[in-house]
Amino acid sequence: MGDKRLKLHNTLTRQKEDFQPIDPDNVCVYVCGPTVYDFAHIGNARPAIVFDVLYRLLRHHYGEDQVTYVRNITDVDDKINARAVRDHPDMPLNEAIALVTAKTSGQYQADVKALGCLEPSIEPRATDNIPQMQVMIATLIEKGHAYEAGGEVLFDVTSSRQYGELSRRKMEDQQAGARVAVEDHKKNPADFVLWKQSTDNEPGWPSPWGTGRPGWHIECSAMSERYLGEVFDIHGGGLDLIFPHHENEIAQSRCVHGTSRMANVWMHNGYLQVEGQKMSKSLGNFVTIHELLDSEKFGGRSWPGEVLRLAMLMTHYREPINFSKRKLEEAENLLSKFARRAGDAPDTGAPDAETVALLSDDLNFSAALARLSALEGAGLAATLKLIGFSDYRRAKTADVDEAMIADRIATRLDFIRQKDWASADAIREELASSGIQLKDGKDPQTGDRTTTWELI
Repeated sequence: MGDKRLKLHNTLTRQKEDFQPIDPDNVCVYVCGPTVYDFAHIGNARPAIVFDVLYRLLRHHYGEDQVTYVRNITDVDDKINARAVRDHPDMPLNEAIALVTAKTSGQYQADVKALGCLEPSIEPRATDNIPQMQVMIATLIEKGHAYEAGGEVLFDVTSSRQYGELSRRKMEDQQAGARVAVEDHKKNPADFVLWKQSTDNEPGWPSPWGTGRPGWHIECSAMSERYLGEVFDIHGGGLDLIFPHHENEIAQSRCVHGTSRMANVWMHNGYLQVEGQKMSKSLGNFVTIHELLDSEKFGGRSWPGEVLRLAMLMTHYREPINFSKRKLEEAENLLSKFARRAGDAPDTGAPDAETVALLSDDLNFSAALARLSALEGAGLAATLKLIGFSDYRRAKTADVDEAMIADRIATRLDFIRQKDWASADAIREELASSGIQLKDGKDPQTGDRTTTWELI
């Protein structure tokens, strides 16, 4: 099964810890999936890829059948309602919602598959778990952690003594003011919705508190409990979910079950920028995964899924990432290099143990990448397969003009013989800007200067 020494950074403790599963025969992971009101953007690609690598690594360590990976789909949300009204104004709302969620969830699944992501063990939809949510809400009311007011059921944050533990936000900071909306029916400004009533024009389910729909946070608490249990091993998602979503999940789940924790390890990937700017439609740099894969919107061309995957992984998952054309080109050149070094070797053998050990240190892909660059043949092929690069051999090599490179190297050697160092350096830099690295050496027999090249 491989070396089981795995270290993960736990957002809850702000420390890197040895991972100890509750049950090594059933390692349980829950990751917040998409809210399917629109096609997933490239920021949504990052957690899908990061936690796919974690899933693959856990399967390597504990066995393919010993890991349960749940990634949900949120298909009930006010953003979905608004999109349905916008796109299908003449259609009954429930039918319009069904069209929107079917199209967007289908596209999401196609997109992440193109990025090399395995299907999760379970991919539950919020709308298939409404009864479970209602049971949780009723229990919270019964235990004094929730109350009805203003047509809603609300969670009382003061009833949870550990509220704010994940985000390190103190309760006294959650006061009414410019950053917290004041609503008269709430006991506390930070109280959040568990259930809200629906009008005749909104999707709704019958409940003891009237026909309505769930709040966002209760959805994940109900789905994770149903499929993984009251306390499970790892909960993941983007950094933006720490507060309020994950903080509120923890509060609900702990108070329902009377447990000290919801998940033992909380993992969060960092933010994403595009060409050094925050991604937004107003800046014109908002790009979906589908557009990157199938259009020329970004960088004037489409990009293979394995290139997008590597570009995302080249930055440590907890660090902010600057997504750029240059980074995609660098990733494509690396994949081409891997394809050349692996050749036609099979990928059915054991992955490189040193690379696995580096990845097992909090998914340290940057260090693993340096090791990968030194591998070749079957060891490289098997290791790339482990981390989701089964299609890397499709990386473009036809665009590499080897005759041109040889000519430029010969010209550079002439400049060196003439001691025209500036012109020689200019050729080196010219090739480097195209992803071609020169390496100077000497022929061991003749002592003549030699120059080789490789893709970087």
